[in-house]
Amino acid sequence: MSLSRRDFLKLSLVTGGAIAGAYKINDSLASFKAPAKPPVEVKYVPNICEICFWNCNLFAKVVNGKVVGLEGNPLSQRGRGMLCGRGNAGHSLLYDPDRLKKPRINTGKRGDPKWREVSWDEALSFIADKLNNIKSKYGAEAIALFSHGSGGSWWKHFLASLGSKNVFAPSFANCRGARDIGFYLTFGTDCSSPEIYDLENSKFILLVGYHLGENAHNSQVQEIMIALSRGAKLAVLDPRLSNIASKAHWWLPVKPATDLAVLLALIHVIIKEELYDKDYVSKYTIGFDKLREAIKDYTPEWASEESDIPAQAIIDIAREMSLHKPSVCAIGGRFSVWHGNDVQRCRAIAIINALMGSWGAKGGYYLPAIISLPKYPGIPPYPEAKPPLTGYPFALLPTTTALRKATLTGDPYPIKAWIAYSCNLLQAMPNRKETLEAIDKLDLYIAVDVYPHEHTLWADVVLPECTYLERYDDLIVDKMKIPAVSLRAPAVEPLFESRPSWWICKELANKMGLSAYFPWKDAEEYLRKICEAMNISFDELYEKGIILFPDQSKPYFDKDNPPHFDTPSGKIELYSKQMEEAGLDPLPKYSKPIDPPQGYLRLLSGRHPLHSFSRTVNIPILHELYPENELWINPKKAKELGLKDGQYVRLINQDGVRSTFSVKIKITNRIRPDCVYMPHGHGVFAKELSRAYGKGANDNELYTQYKIDPVMGGTGMRINFVKLEKEV
Repeated sequence: MSLSRRDFLKLSLVTGGAIAGAYKINDSLASFKAPAKPPVEVKYVPNICEICFWNCNLFAKVVNGKVVGLEGNPLSQRGRGMLCGRGNAGHSLLYDPDRLKKPRINTGKRGDPKWREVSWDEALSFIADKLNNIKSKYGAEAIALFSHGSGGSWWKHFLASLGSKNVFAPSFANCRGARDIGFYLTFGTDCSSPEIYDLENSKFILLVGYHLGENAHNSQVQEIMIALSRGAKLAVLDPRLSNIASKAHWWLPVKPATDLAVLLALIHVIIKEELYDKDYVSKYTIGFDKLREAIKDYTPEWASEESDIPAQAIIDIAREMSLHKPSVCAIGGRFSVWHGNDVQRCRAIAIINALMGSWGAKGGYYLPAIISLPKYPGIPPYPEAKPPLTGYPFALLPTTTALRKATLTGDPYPIKAWIAYSCNLLQAMPNRKETLEAIDKLDLYIAVDVYPHEHTLWADVVLPECTYLERYDDLIVDKMKIPAVSLRAPAVEPLFESRPSWWICKELANKMGLSAYFPWKDAEEYLRKICEAMNISFDELYEKGIILFPDQSKPYFDKDNPPHFDTPSGKIELYSKQMEEAGLDPLPKYSKPIDPPQGYLRLLSGRHPLHSFSRTVNIPILHELYPENELWINPKKAKELGLKDGQYVRLINQDGVRSTFSVKIKITNRIRPDCVYMPHGHGVFAKELSRAYGKGANDNELYTQYKIDPVMGGTGMRINFVKLEKEV
């Protein structure tokens, strides 16, 4: 660009003026003093993620008293130095204005509350009076605790100090219990949590309805990708092409509820063609001959008719699997209560592992090294207590099904108080109507939570717990290849008027005359005493976040670590006499599933990579990334129903229950035409959750039917069916 003489002169005048001004400024520079920068304090505080149950170790980065980010702890076996998408968003929960801020007492009706914010002293005095009255009138066993989360250890201790053993984890009857009991009845122990899958070293992996990756099991996701990169083979049995199924060598889109048919046919081929580990089976199992007789009619051709999986695919997988024994991992996942015969399906998975010799083998199921936390010195013995409510022959933990029934009927004894710690019970148990009827029978319902989730609307008292980034909790023991002890420490002081559960339980115990059970001044003093009893340094633990005990690691069977099975026979029980004596099938037995009524589709639900149940759907960052769930439907079925991708529909189940909120259609070839699928935890009813309220459909609202597993009381929910109604 060229300048005219006039433009040049104008520019010269402006520039000259600026230079002249600069001389005047420079004259004063000698006396000018730049303002001091505010000091920056940066620290890294050890913590353990609580966004999901995987509990990955992390460090919170704190700048001038504010958490600005989270980083994976490189010593962590659960995270292998990384955090998942959910875990990275934890600090946005910390600063969410939707959090519960003050204790509140309901002066209105349950379900239509009128809240009165109160002091902690008033809230805990109210609870103490109520609990003392219930204990005096009905006995301590009338008080029950629901717990899901690390902070629940304080509440379990509080309940035991009252004299009640009624501690319930919805995850047992409604999630992992069937799998754990299936393996317990076979090997004498369960799969633990985190699970003891040696995926990194596996050469053949079979996933049965396991959405690995979408449920973000951090270390397992990393390990299965390592195994695949090394050439491991992967087969996935699932009606839906999940993210992990998209990486499989065999995706088997099984007809829902027929998984057991395929598993029995695999066992049939393995035994008929003598593909099993003969030495392992001979030395360490009992009941092989009875198993061989029981599966002779479960042929691949029969299974193909039942399941829609080609017979040749079943044969090929059995043969390929046997080539890689014992480095085989057949996995039943975590959410295992589907159809009411779930322990038998999980027993079949356990038996496949036994036939491959994979229990205690590299690349199969490793043996976790276990260390125990000592008790705080000087705590008196707990009062004697009645047995907890289990209700089923092999319910090794109290079951929510038995508790809800006892609350409704008073049999075998009355239940009059529920304490729900970090459990959104209206999303955690099927048949919402039964849950609300049970709550209506209570004299007291206490909700302890970070967020005002739906269940708080039915509470008499709501106690705001601070987030995991604001509190100490009990030490966490890693039952993994290398045993470890991990520390959660507060990165910042509790915000608002929230409090940690160690403090809430201690103050409540003091009001109830139970202070002897909570003798510590604070959580740090408690943890220092525990570390002292373990002969480890609290200060070292605080610095590192984790202390490992590699000398106690013995992950595989060998001459120095011979096989041991905690079963009645001391061996792997292919044929279970325990089950036979309880009047149950001692070997897995197939029964035909219930088919959908005419015009209905089977409703399936599961996880999304960015959400943990309903607990995360309002967390700001995660909600922004995935604000509402979608309903997966096959293109053939969508065309038949006249549906378009992205269209909103309501769901109506077999009992006429219509979803309160609508859900967006996702048309995809990644699901069979006879079912639909949606991520769990959305369609929130609580208006105080300002982001999540009304976004997507609530699958649990539609689970009005469930079938109880006779072995351990699991609530099979995949017997519900829906039809779709277009939004006008």
